[in-house]
Amino acid sequence: MLSNLKPQDPDKILALMGEFKADTRQGKIDLGVGVYKDPTGHTPIMRAVKEAERRLLETETSKSYTVLAGEPAYRDAMAKMILGDLYDASRIASLATVGGTGALRQGFELARMGSPEMRVFYSDPTWPNHTSILKWMGVEAISYRYFDSATRGVNFEGMKEDLAKAKKGDVVLLHGCCHNPTGANLTVEQWHEVAEIIAKTGATPMIDLAYQGFGDGLEEDAQGTRIIVSRIPEVLIAASCSKNFGIYRERSGILLALTDDAKARDLTQGAMAFLNRQTFSFPPDHGARIVSTILGDEGLTADWKAELEEVRNGMLAIRAQLAGELRELSGSNRFDFIETHRGMFSRLGATPEQVELIKRDFAIYLVGDSRLNIAGLNTDSVPILARAIIDAGI
Repeated sequence: MLSNLKPQDPDKILALMGEFKADTRQGKIDLGVGVYKDPTGHTPIMRAVKEAERRLLETETSKSYTVLAGEPAYRDAMAKMILGDLYDASRIASLATVGGTGALRQGFELARMGSPEMRVFYSDPTWPNHTSILKWMGVEAISYRYFDSATRGVNFEGMKEDLAKAKKGDVVLLHGCCHNPTGANLTVEQWHEVAEIIAKTGATPMIDLAYQGFGDGLEEDAQGTRIIVSRIPEVLIAASCSKNFGIYRERSGILLALTDDAKARDLTQGAMAFLNRQTFSFPPDHGARIVSTILGDEGLTADWKAELEEVRNGMLAIRAQLAGELRELSGSNRFDFIETHRGMFSRLGATPEQVELIKRDFAIYLVGDSRLNIAGLNTDSVPILARAIIDAGI
């Protein structure tokens, strides 16, 4: 049986990680993997996380299973953080998942249970695992125009035309903020237009909210999601705690489903618990308890928000420095889009050949589509990257 298995295409980002590790050159720079790093190249544990873990160590009395849907305190705290004043328990079904990826997978499975013939509309480009999961599930996936390679901004007219083709029973997958891989985001006004279009089609929006707090701020980054929720009766939200709490390896995610009424909520909650049971039974709990401990304590919440702001502002400073270096070297403002993008990523618009040249000649590793991780840079490496970009003819 096992000898009949077919070789699988390697994940390009994971393959790039392996190539970087094997490179023996001094001063090599990893801008590929999507993990936050501080100026020393280290992914730190946040202060509030350390304190929450200390408290858990002292007070936790059991390692028995939690409930199938995950600990209620975690699910409620995350729902309130994401939805703000729109939080309404009578509308919300929720599910603790194995990271944000698990939330996406369970969200797609939930949607297919309710609409077996669904199609999923996704942005072009999008995070590659979106389309990989949908392909494995056998779900029809249709791209909508999103990124304008010429302006490095959003092709909003194209996006609107393509989203209008969705219909009731379909899912429209949206990036809540900090678009991956481009860094180009919708404006508040554009979010309102997108909500209106989706409402007219009758499709169900599903929002991937992996980077709340990494863009314009914790509240600001939830604004697009809240606009959709305020306008459309059924919404799916897949969120991750990996980035904003820095607990990547704890695999803490959540799926929220906003429903029409309490009856639909109860049906959805039951279906969600069923999906967890069929997939991995009980969700991991340590990371979830870290999050609920932080969000349930005013002092820890304040410290966490302060450190999250330090992280966000640090990335904005790197963006400004890189745009400034490139402005000086190129004698033009054609790279100013880097400063206006938000989150960990920007897409340079380079060819695969130019990306390969930068890797070969400068030991700088980007994803093949020219996505770079801003958080992989520091004040010393920015000038090196800027020179490489210019010398590569980008």
